Formats: sequence, structure tokens, C-alpha cells
Amino acid sequence: MRMVNREPVQQQNSLRFKDPTMFFTADQQETLRAAIERIIPADEFPSGWEAGAGDYLLRQLAGDLQQFLPTYREGLDELDAEARAAFGMPFAALTAEQQDLLLSRADFASGVLRNPGLLQRFFRLLVLHVAEGYYSDPGNGGNRNRVAWDMIGFAEWEREISY
Repeated sequence: MRMVNREPVQQQNSLRFKDPTMFFTADQQETLRAAIERIIPADEFPSGWEAGAGDYLLRQLAGDLQQFLPTYREGLDELDAEARAAFGMPFAALTAEQQDLLLSRADFASGVLRNPGLLQRFFRLLVLHVAEGYYSDPGNGGNRNRVAWDMIGFAEWEREISY
């Protein structure tokens, strides 16, 4: 396996909508980051958060995905409430195993104590948008330094093609 430099990756664009405080409370921001870190955790490649999936999401919520902002706010609050009810701590403070358990419950709407339908909709939407951000064209705000493209070999293939 190839190891990638784990130094912080450079921002490729100055994104006008990158300030998360325009959308989310501090608790929601922490929950969002923790959830993205579990959806695409770091291995020999950067995690979803490190690769800019969060920046991608914020940029999209300021544009084409504005209609999903209420679902994100409610879902982040509900995920945090579930963590507090189940483990007595906010989602971001849980162990990776506890976070994975709650995210699995959200995905399958099972074992969730309060609002399984909301959590399932939120989680599936988040997974979709995190994947988009991780694998998309870097010009969209995610996939910093083309790390996902390097991971799947697309960068090498792209270099071989002359336009």
C-alpha cells in the first residue's frame, strides 16, 4: 500500500461559503465533522474531512443543496441527542465504535430511540454528499489535492491522456 503524506492538505480555492457558522452551531459543526470522519475514516489516505468533504458540503449547502439545510440541522441535532441518550456524551466525544453503532442505527432506522425516520433520511443524505465531496472534481470544493483520484488511480490515467 502506498502511504500519502499526512501533512495538512492545502486549500485549492478560497471558498466564499466555507464558514460553517453561517449554517451550523458549534455543536452541529463538531457532530458533522465527527460523522464525516466515520463515513470515510483515514487510512493510508486522508479521511473525508481531511480531503475536504466538509468544505464541499458547505459550499453546496450555500447553493444547489440549500433545500437540505433544515434536514442537516435537524439531523445533526438528533444524532447528538441520540448520543447523549445512549452514552451520556455528545456524538463528537464518543469512541469510534460508539459513533459507528449510532450511525448504523441511523442507516437502518433500528434501535434509534427518538426519531428513526429523520435520522435515516439525514444519514443517507450525508453519506451521499460526503461521497460526492470526496470523489468529485476538486473544483467543487472537495477532493483536496486530488487525493481520492490518486487513491483510485484516476490521476495516473488522466495524465496518460492527452487532450
